[in-house]
Amino acid sequence: MIAAPELHTEFNFSQETDPHFSSDTDFEDPDGRNQKPSKGKTIKKGKKVPGEKGKGGGLNRMNGHHQENGMENMMLFEVVKMGKSAMQSVVDDWIESYKHDRDMALLDLINFFIQCSGCKGVVSAEMFRHMQNSEIIRKMTEEFDEDSGDYPLTIAGPQWKKFKSSFCEFIGVLVRQCQYSIIYDEYMMDTVISLLTGLSDSQVRAFRHTSTLAAMKLMTALVNVALNLSINMDNTQRQYETERNKMIGKRANDKLELLLQKRKELQENQDEIENMMNAIFKGVFVHRYRDAIAEIRAICIEEIGVWMKMYSDAFLNDSYLKYVGWTMHDKQGEVRLKCLTALQGLYYNRELNAKLELFTSRFKDRIVSMTLDKEYDVAVQAIKLLTLVLHSSDEVLTSEDCENVYHLVYSAHRPVAVAAGEFLYKKLFSHRDPEEEGMPKRRGRQSPNANLVKTLVFFFLESELHEHAAYLVDSMWDCASELLKDWECMISLLLEEPLPGEEALTDRQETALIEIMLCTIRQASECHPPVGRGTGKRVLTAKEKKSQLDDRTRITELFAVSLPQLLSKYSVDAEKVTNLLQLPQYFDLEIYTTGRLEKHLDSLLRQIREIVAKHTDTDVLEACSKTCHALCNEEFTIFNRVDIARSQMLDELVDKFNQLLEDFLQEGEEPDEDDAYQVLSTLKRITAFHNAHDLSRWDLFNSNYKLLKTGIENGDMPEQIVIHALQCTHYVILWNLAKISEGSSTKDDMVKLRKQMRAFCQVCQHYLTNVNTTVKEQAFTILCDVLMIFSHQIVAGGREIMEPLVYNPDSSLQSDLLNFILDHVFIDQDDDSNSTDGQQDDEAGKIEALHKRRNLLAAYCKLIVYNVVEINTGADIFKQYMRYYNDYGDIIKETMSKTRQIDKIQCAKTLILSLQQLFNEMLSELGSNFDRSSSAFCGIKELARRFSLTFGLDQVKTRDAIAMLHKDGIEFAFKEPSPHGEGHTPVNLAFLDILSEFSSKLLRQDKKTVHVYLEKFMTFQMALRREDCWLPLISYRNSLQVGGDDDTMSVISGISSRGSVRSKKTKPATAKRKVAEAEESSSSDGMWMNREQTLQSPVMMQTPHLTSTVMREPKRLRPEESYMGVYPMQPEQQQQQQQQQHHHPQTPIDYNTQVTWMLAQRQQEEARQQQERAAMNYAKLRTNLQHAIRRGTGLMEDDEEPIVEDVMMSSEGRIEDLNEGMDFDTMDIDLPPSKNRRERTELKPDYFDPASIMEDSVLGVSMF
Repeated sequence: MIAAPELHTEFNFSQETDPHFSSDTDFEDPDGRNQKPSKGKTIKKGKKVPGEKGKGGGLNRMNGHHQENGMENMMLFEVVKMGKSAMQSVVDDWIESYKHDRDMALLDLINFFIQCSGCKGVVSAEMFRHMQNSEIIRKMTEEFDEDSGDYPLTIAGPQWKKFKSSFCEFIGVLVRQCQYSIIYDEYMMDTVISLLTGLSDSQVRAFRHTSTLAAMKLMTALVNVALNLSINMDNTQRQYETERNKMIGKRANDKLELLLQKRKELQENQDEIENMMNAIFKGVFVHRYRDAIAEIRAICIEEIGVWMKMYSDAFLNDSYLKYVGWTMHDKQGEVRLKCLTALQGLYYNRELNAKLELFTSRFKDRIVSMTLDKEYDVAVQAIKLLTLVLHSSDEVLTSEDCENVYHLVYSAHRPVAVAAGEFLYKKLFSHRDPEEEGMPKRRGRQSPNANLVKTLVFFFLESELHEHAAYLVDSMWDCASELLKDWECMISLLLEEPLPGEEALTDRQETALIEIMLCTIRQASECHPPVGRGTGKRVLTAKEKKSQLDDRTRITELFAVSLPQLLSKYSVDAEKVTNLLQLPQYFDLEIYTTGRLEKHLDSLLRQIREIVAKHTDTDVLEACSKTCHALCNEEFTIFNRVDIARSQMLDELVDKFNQLLEDFLQEGEEPDEDDAYQVLSTLKRITAFHNAHDLSRWDLFNSNYKLLKTGIENGDMPEQIVIHALQCTHYVILWNLAKISEGSSTKDDMVKLRKQMRAFCQVCQHYLTNVNTTVKEQAFTILCDVLMIFSHQIVAGGREIMEPLVYNPDSSLQSDLLNFILDHVFIDQDDDSNSTDGQQDDEAGKIEALHKRRNLLAAYCKLIVYNVVEINTGADIFKQYMRYYNDYGDIIKETMSKTRQIDKIQCAKTLILSLQQLFNEMLSELGSNFDRSSSAFCGIKELARRFSLTFGLDQVKTRDAIAMLHKDGIEFAFKEPSPHGEGHTPVNLAFLDILSEFSSKLLRQDKKTVHVYLEKFMTFQMALRREDCWLPLISYRNSLQVGGDDDTMSVISGISSRGSVRSKKTKPATAKRKVAEAEESSSSDGMWMNREQTLQSPVMMQTPHLTSTVMREPKRLRPEESYMGVYPMQPEQQQQQQQQQHHHPQTPIDYNTQVTWMLAQRQQEEARQQQERAAMNYAKLRTNLQHAIRRGTGLMEDDEEPIVEDVMMSSEGRIEDLNEGMDFDTMDIDLPPSKNRRERTELKPDYFDPASIMEDSVLGVSMF
């Protein structure tokens, strides 16, 4: 066996080695196969040489460029990037050039890889001959364009998207075309592998990424060559064995000798290929599969999956599977996804299952846990992988493993749910008895699907994690639609008696089956997933539309006949009847006429009428109402038949109600419980039908109004009667309004409606004070709806005729509504005993109660947003923002946003009013001598900070509102003088500390205006006081100073609410501008000056993190600007400078001149101090900027990564290789030396650092 040459990482080419081409190459050169072309020799254009293709000229090589078919000189990189030429012809041309001058051809190939990395440098022939690998890579690194981190594999655009596929295709075609000769010449492949190995170790990301992709694709191509060699070896061995087993007389010794020689050559070639693959695997893969860049790790895992699938005999063993198993713990979802897709290709082939047993047992738990991955794409592929595992063997996954996947059919993410549904179907529904397959297809209860439908019902009942059958049906719709559409089987299971020996369905199972049946009918009719599973209704294809029409026709034909029977059988069961009554909504009503099914329609209407008479449950009655509404469609001929039946039923109900109500109200004594029940049940039926049907002709307002007035006067009306009477009256008003909106009414109707609406609002306002919480909630909800409907919005859209109906609530009604919110919404969870029906310990009850309170608050906030009630009433809502942030924070914040859009100034006044109310409440509890560090005061201050953040960054838009907010705050602070006399602080002075949270939102010029307004309320003594009790005034005045810190903020807020630093380049301000600002800030307080003078000089400041890597020429300043603003000069330096300026002999000066000179010196000193203060401010700004960068989360998230970076995610503290101690074999990479290359000193140790890129769960465990 001939050993392959060992690869090393230096370019050191011998000039004495001749290329050898075997006879089986695709490009034979019989005339010159043993002749070495001279260096730099070119082939003249027009003169063909042996091996050239007849269709065009050869390659004209000039300094690494080529000319093809008369095209302009282009490098190999440009040809591949354009993608216009067939890749095989490009490779063939390169092979031709290699045969004539292999060094120049390899130089082109090396430059191709360099340029594909985005490097502008070019490897010259001189560098190629004399420089080592590391020196060339170092030289190329210097040629990188540092202005951008993009390179061809990462640049966006259609051209560069195609480039990656062309790049990979070029490498594959190159190996394929060279597989019979050139790759065995111990030169070309050695050079390429050595180059790619060196580049893959570079700290430059572009080199590392591109070379890793190239090396992995090269490895894939070599694996394909090795597989072909293996097949040829097996065929040759089989021929040899066949020939040798022949009798001696018939045996052809020459043929045996040829076969033996051929097998030997194939074995040598296979050894060569194996050594190349080992070199790539150990030199590139084992280091790059744990690279710091996720894309590089993903490339490695994707390709190793290809190798194991393509050449399973060599690669599908634990030595290679362990890398995929370890990388399943990667922190990046992209890499985990590649692991799963690689494994799917292996598990799909059942013949490979035996080799995957050990891997499956070791990493099965990890795969199961990945079904809950935070990346949905990873979770989907994990479920699909488990489905393949289940398909290969039923014994691998335990029942616990399967249950972890089962519950995902209820996932809100549809792809996850669909994948889980397929897994569930494979596990529970794909197994059929062999006896059933040969028997003729039966229908109904005896069909093969009967048991599967029962299994589905059992699973639905046993899955206690969820109760929504619609999600289960949607999850299995794609894989089990045939089963789910077997409605005939479902009907027979519900109507027919069980067969002998068959167990009948229980009541609970029948309920579940009816619910599942309803969900399947809805899915087939609407063709879109349930709520929460889709982004909206998508456009159906022609095939889907046809399937939808066919399904609706089939549904109508089946259930038009069977639905009356089902309703008759389950008429007493409210839950079953409610679901069954929804079926007609999905019927094609025309089939009742075309199919001559009128008698079944009469039977259905009769059943509905009986159900209405039997039930008082609201859900059942509303289902009946909706069904009648669906059937009463004027477009179909059945309308008259249904309308007559509906009118007869409602006539009976209204007559019965009026009669019962008259008897109920005329009794002088306390109402009888039976009479009350009769009134309530009839009222429930009428209310349910009034929701969907216009019952105006029966004039129900007067009877309901009389009932409600009696309840107010007597106070003993049952709560359920009041609730339904309020609801029914509400429907009456809405239907009358709808009639007027359509223009089919008279002026008297409008006057009548106006009276009815106002009288009804007064009744509801009375019921807001009812003792029963449920009644108050109903009255409040209806009042909010009525006020919204009859607000000034009713005349919008050209409906000025309806202006008489506009109703503006008076102050008493607004006050009652606000008090209801404060008493019933802003309460602790444990206090809401009535809303939870005594089930405080029931978590579901608490959630339901919170949902109800959120709806009540949203209804009131809607009145504020649409200006139905005064905006300032929102102060009582806004002040609860912090306390009830978890429950109602989103609603209150949205209300603030909407009110600001309506009226910015009024919204600001409301916000400051809410803070004033909280401040007054705190004073009433703690007294005027409270501690400003108390939790109550800090809470108000934090609320003010939150309010400040809601104004956003655009100070111009909110200018007037912020100014008005400060005006109201200042007036409130000085509103009440101190009761102890003039020398003491005003009662509300501490409010200025809260008001200072809004100072940062003032513009520079507005700060001056607010400061002037503040001084109007201050006395001369106040400005001189420095005691602690006056600190709020001092702090607020300082926040309004223009020359100090710009936009000063509180200690709590820091600089967290500043704008993004990334978009603003921090530059030292010139001295001239700083001097001007210092002059403007001459009124700044002395304590701020003292604090600023203690800061470091800017010279000692650390360079900010946000700096450019490009060296810029320093800005040239004018002489008068100088650098004094940043680097103040020492007095000695100034004196020297003055001496230099006045080097001429000085003449005696008079007194006036001396005074002028002294004043000038004093002005210069003051200017110098002001410049120094400005420099201190700049230093302070830089310090704050650095802290903002260190503190801020996400500021640098979108920045590009630097080109040069650490190769590994952790370069120190590597743990020992997890391979150690394992008893499985790995491929040997002991490569013998080559005469063309120096020996490689050593291969990189196979260290593995999972702590850097893997999750903690993988650490500290044995792999197998």
